Order: sequence, then structure tokens, then C-alpha cells
Amino acid sequence: MAETPALTATLEDYLGTIARLSAQKGSARVRDIAAALGVHKSTVTGALRSLAEKGLVNYAPYELATLTAAGEQVARRMAGRYEVIRRFLVDVLALDKELAEATACHMEHGLDRTVLERLRLFAEFVARCPHCGRERREAFREYCERESAGPQDEGVVSLA
Repeated sequence: MAETPALTATLEDYLGTIARLSAQKGSARVRDIAAALGVHKSTVTGALRSLAEKGLVNYAPYELATLTAAGEQVARRMAGRYEVIRRFLVDVLALDKELAEATACHMEHGLDRTVLERLRLFAEFVARCPHCGRERREAFREYCERESAGPQDEGVVSLA
């Protein structure tokens, strides 16, 4: 398998946006990408050129942007990372959907592969564990709500 080119978090966002727009609308136009990311069209053009140089996007001026096979593979991998983190935040940490989605979007770029795998495995463990049933997860959710209402201590908590 060919080595995936290194991408910045910003370029990953462009790639993910192109994949999402293509799935939703059938295509990804520069103006739609710009609107989705809240940037100028000229900024999108620069990012598309960079992604094209890396072999992840097919792009020519005034044309639609499409993912190459390699770009689709990277976008699928990114979507998988995002979903693991989002589900962990919602299912295990009992965060609301909107906060979990925004947080997962930030975390997906820098989370180590081993940490990501542990999050996935822990979420799976909690879902399957007979001692961590729905009642315990709901009790944790209630605990979080109750404890979050009190004064916040920004210090580090020891788990020992």
C-alpha cells in the first residue's frame, strides 16, 4: 500500500468537506467548500491545489473537485476516527451530541492511533460489560450533571 501523504489538520478538514459535499450533493464546488468551511474561495483554491499535488483530489480551475481513490481512502479513515471519538464522547462520557461532534472534529486530527484504538475498545467494553449496563451509564450521566453544577476545580485529579 502506498504511503499516505502527511496532511495538516486544515487539509484534512478540506478533504472531509469534499467527501461530505460529494456524498450530499453529488459534487464539491469551490463555493460550496468555501461556504462549508467559512473561508474565501481563493483559500479553497490553494488547498485544492495542495491536495491535488498530493494525489488526493482531482482539481482544475473552474471545475468540480473530486476525490481520487487515495483521497477517498484517507477520507474514509478520517471519518472512522471521527466516529470512534464521537461515540466515545457520547456513549461513555455522556456528552451531548453537539459538543461531542465539535470536540471529535478537533480531536481526530491529533489523536495517536494507539489512544484512538483504546477509546474504541473501552467504548466497546462498556457497551458489552454486564456490570456497565444502561442503568450504570445513566447513573454516570446523572452524576456528571450533578457534579458539573457545583464549583469547578481546574486541578488535576489523581486516579490512584
